[in-house]
Amino acid sequence: MEALNSSRAHRVPWNKGRLTGQKPPLKLREIWAIRTRLQMSGNARELAMFNLAIDSKLRACDLTRLQVQDACLGGHVVSRASVMQQKTQRPVQFEITELTRQSVAAWVSARGLTPADFLFPSRLSTSPHVSTRQYARIVHRWVASIGFDDAAYGTHTMRRTKASLIYRRTKNLRAVQLLLGHSKLESTVRYL
Repeated sequence: MEALNSSRAHRVPWNKGRLTGQKPPLKLREIWAIRTRLQMSGNARELAMFNLAIDSKLRACDLTRLQVQDACLGGHVVSRASVMQQKTQRPVQFEITELTRQSVAAWVSARGLTPADFLFPSRLSTSPHVSTRQYARIVHRWVASIGFDDAAYGTHTMRRTKASLIYRRTKNLRAVQLLLGHSKLESTVRYL
């Protein structure tokens, strides 16, 4: 019994020394720094993923499950898309900017994806699309590439980025609420 108690006393919590809580959104100059690095590296998949993550404001689980038909229609990337959120089972609409449309179109054509394919297929045969864990590793790599502490940022950083930029510009909570697909305004207030 004494040995069991002593092992519990020396156990280190999993989050000791780590940053917990809300992760900050990226600022405009940080977005451009990451985007420029991805463009210079010629990584079409990650550039499309980064741009779409910023524009769509989707959670990691929704972004990784996007299919080509969600963003493309008749071989062209649409300017507005609508996706059913996995967490809330509510549809959310988002605008796809011209820069994002170009990067997604380049990725789809380079990979030769069909409308029924996942937009970001996994390289593993056991998974049809990139996992949320793999997406988290990719986000950490993006943040580290511009010299920031990647522990301070996460996948939700991507979701919060455009929402915070829009709120700073317009001060319109209701618009941000609709963009994020929140059912309560209080959630949006806490979020920002």
